[in-house]
Amino acid sequence: MSPAGTELFLLGTAGGPPPVTTRAGTASALSVRGKVYVVDCGRSAVTQYGRTGLRFQDLTSVFITHLHIDHIADYANFVLLAAHGVNDVGDAALSPFDAYGPGPAGALPDAYGGGQPGTVGPADPTPGLQDLTEKSLEATAYSSNIFMRESGRPDPHTHVGVHEIELPPGTGSDPLRNLAPDMEPFLVMDDGTVRVSAVLVPHGLVFPCFAYRFDTPDGSVVFSGDTALSDNMVRLARGADILVHEVIDLDFYRNSTGYSEALLHHMAAAHTDVTEVGPLAQRCGVHTLVLTHITPADTFLVPRDSWHRRAQQGFHGRVLVGNDLDRVRLSG
Repeated sequence: MSPAGTELFLLGTAGGPPPVTTRAGTASALSVRGKVYVVDCGRSAVTQYGRTGLRFQDLTSVFITHLHIDHIADYANFVLLAAHGVNDVGDAALSPFDAYGPGPAGALPDAYGGGQPGTVGPADPTPGLQDLTEKSLEATAYSSNIFMRESGRPDPHTHVGVHEIELPPGTGSDPLRNLAPDMEPFLVMDDGTVRVSAVLVPHGLVFPCFAYRFDTPDGSVVFSGDTALSDNMVRLARGADILVHEVIDLDFYRNSTGYSEALLHHMAAAHTDVTEVGPLAQRCGVHTLVLTHITPADTFLVPRDSWHRRAQQGFHGRVLVGNDLDRVRLSG
């Protein structure tokens, strides 16, 4: 990796919480002129980050699209492990990094399909990124307190600055009735090297759920996060160089046993089918479509050429079926 350019790294490409052995959890990194920006922190993201050859000392920011566990499983590990201290090759996230992501949803929806489920953490059932961070540090307080006393480690609160993303006024969004209304992209962060903008996208009952666009000196990369088809994605990704988009093979589940029509309908309302993503990329006018958050995740369940062939239909650009540790350089 050359610090002079911009390069996309797929740390993990699996969709969904259940662990599989052929893909790590969904996570990506964008290296821009020596700064590294991580998007989502799925299972094993910290290990995968190290395996790419990226340096933890270059970690600048983490962006979380939404607070499903498969997107945040390794978030605390960036704070507690990557920033803990220098590893055996002299690397660590010694400078504080920023974390951007959803604030509290503010309300829980009714159960999909009815029923009365229980509620985890009834006193605070919809924590945002700030509470997620604080409660993770509280849960590991004994470990941190011992390390602070026996080896002089700093308080892990000093490792990260948390920024809960505020929606612009007038969107009309609502956690129960209007989760992803039509909207224009809005600015999240501009550090002089990278400009990050976002939109709300529809992902089942989740609110808020963001997609991000990174405008760099070498080009633009858009990360869909988890989403069904959305005009907001078209507004965000229009003219980008690379669109990193989630994908699901609904036919696989339709042809498998154990999946009800109601569940299949729910999956279709929360994700983008492989037959839909190519026409979407064409509408966006992007140059390269990269498939990630691949569901089903195990690589032996759906052949790679099947993913590629169906995603290419309706799209005149380049399609890459993502695998863990793939790299895509922006030409600048």
